[in-house]
Amino acid sequence: MEIPCAIITGGNRGIGEAITKSFLAAGYRVAVVSRGGKTAVDASDSVLRSWKCDLREVGVFASICNQVSAWAGKVDVLVNNAGVSSWRPLEKIDETFWDDMIAINLKSVLFSSQGVLPYLANSGSIINISSLAGKRGSANNSVYCAAKFGVNGLTQALAKELGGKGIRVNAVCPVYVDTIGLRDALKEPEAPPSGQPVDSYLQNFATTNAALKRLPAAPEIGATCVFLASPSASAITGQCINIDCGVLPQ
Repeated sequence: MEIPCAIITGGNRGIGEAITKSFLAAGYRVAVVSRGGKTAVDASDSVLRSWKCDLREVGVFASICNQVSAWAGKVDVLVNNAGVSSWRPLEKIDETFWDDMIAINLKSVLFSSQGVLPYLANSGSIINISSLAGKRGSANNSVYCAAKFGVNGLTQALAKELGGKGIRVNAVCPVYVDTIGLRDALKEPEAPPSGQPVDSYLQNFATTNAALKRLPAAPEIGATCVFLASPSASAITGQCINIDCGVLPQ
């Protein structure tokens, strides 16, 4: 029986690490592509390998897909997870901030999808890690929201474009997921807590905004990605699915 292969960008930490673990648990070979080039996930070299890549550089990812295909025999799934969150009010946004946020959160999604296409098996799946910020705006968050709205639009457009090839394209849109990266971002002076302890802010947010009175955990994001890549989701494409414990019912 052939072992399926998933490429996960930014799969070495936070939500990405949880996605990596979920696909490994589901029996996949996993290729982690990240700027760090390493992952702390404990698994055999036969099922888990890491590649170093700055996804802001167009063209590099395609050569990595070629190497992954040579290692695994094929590529079945691409999870575009790499991204960064940062808050900044309108008057403090400069071109460098805009370019960097758009490059990693949106541009990399398009060009990674382009790069994997020649190697993606028929009935393959692309899963984009978007955000609830891709469905509603929030203060001091215009650039991140613009990028994630773009990811959702890109997801819908590619689903239409690639459907004839048997490739499904979906996005998942989490609300806050408690990771080191999120906590670091929430400590920024312009972030929503405004100096309030992050623990208190997240608890208050969950209590007042989430129907389930809690926030999603990273393994729940991973489990959803595995489902979307599976035959059980064979009729699902072009969808941007909230994973938000009922913060934004739709």
